[in-house]
Amino acid sequence: MSVQPGSLHGNKQEPQQDAALCSRYPAVRARSEALCAPLEPEDCVMQTMPDVSPPKWHLAHVSWFFETFLLKPYLPGYREFDPRYAVLFNSYYEGAGAIYPRAERGRLSRPTLAEVYRYRRHIDEAMTELLEDVQAMRRPEVALRVSLGLHHEQQHQELLLTDIKHIFASQPLRPVYCDAAAAAAVPPNSAWREYPGGLREIGHAGAGFCYDNETPRHRVWIEPFRLAARPVTNGEYLAFMADGGYERAGLWLSEGWRAAMERRWQAPLYWERDGEAWSCQTLSGRRAVDPHEPVCHVSYYEADAYARWTGQRLPSEQEWEIAARDVAMAGNFQDSGRYHPAPAEEAHLTQFYGDVWEWTRSPYVAYPGFRPLAGTLGEYNGKFMSGQMVLRGGSCATPADHIRPTYRNFFYPRDRWQFSGIRLADDKG
Repeated sequence: MSVQPGSLHGNKQEPQQDAALCSRYPAVRARSEALCAPLEPEDCVMQTMPDVSPPKWHLAHVSWFFETFLLKPYLPGYREFDPRYAVLFNSYYEGAGAIYPRAERGRLSRPTLAEVYRYRRHIDEAMTELLEDVQAMRRPEVALRVSLGLHHEQQHQELLLTDIKHIFASQPLRPVYCDAAAAAAVPPNSAWREYPGGLREIGHAGAGFCYDNETPRHRVWIEPFRLAARPVTNGEYLAFMADGGYERAGLWLSEGWRAAMERRWQAPLYWERDGEAWSCQTLSGRRAVDPHEPVCHVSYYEADAYARWTGQRLPSEQEWEIAARDVAMAGNFQDSGRYHPAPAEEAHLTQFYGDVWEWTRSPYVAYPGFRPLAGTLGEYNGKFMSGQMVLRGGSCATPADHIRPTYRNFFYPRDRWQFSGIRLADDKG
């Protein structure tokens, strides 16, 4: 989810917010290292496809971010740990200098993992000094950049889990990342929730951090619609597969059909046929597909084809956000330690947050009046507003305090390695 990251937005920090940042910083940084604790050093240098980054690179890149956008400009006398890291761990910020090719991150045997952890200690010591500088933290741009850096690291915590899953699934020995008991299956509710049409407002408003792609708040016209009470389950998706969903070109967008044929898609990513049944790779190992769990690791193209097969459609991101206002922001997030979608619940509107990111039919474009941040940080978000689709709601890999009703994630329609799923919508006739 990003996840391509968004950009900077927020209000001037008050003293109590400064204190919160000082306590939040070590907690977020420690979480990244805790997620890597089950890994061996050999795991941390793997890159199984261009979209996957080695865990070692994630750990270094988020440190580079604090160094580049906070320590160098705002901490007097700061000395770089190693000036060469400025190139190795720059992701896509052209304004920050040269960039090491993304697809070649797995070729970096040096710096070693131990050196990367020393780099992190160096950054943490310097950041502690900056956070304790009362005058510096009274500068709005400094406090806002600290918030941005922490949310940026949380995005990479989610990417760590998605990338580790892809790395482990590629290994013949199928290593297990963590032990997690399967949740009890609950017969899913298939109800729908109806919403009236009219003029509404969406986008972030008020205090609190958000990325700039969530702003400005603006009005949208919505026709009456209805939304499924829960995400599509594995059992329902199996019915689509059994009905020839991957063989019927008429269900697919042209680019989607081409991707499915070229990549030989026959099921969601990580699924394998075991005789007449299906199993799937999880971070807790391989196990039978649970028909009550939300289907996960499907592309936008697969989600759209499934919706066409049912006679419904995917929701727009405007519809999703309007519906989200009625839902408590709770769910199965990274904090649960499960790192896998939970079975559907018996409730009227469930699993809106957590479990799986939900594809919308909305292209990732700027809101009316959007302006990117000036300078290099303006590259954080706006330049990716082409050719991608919006997802909403967070997943089982998303930190609980990182998500908001207005949060806009975005991926290319062919992408499947993210924890992405499906919720159906329909026009209210």
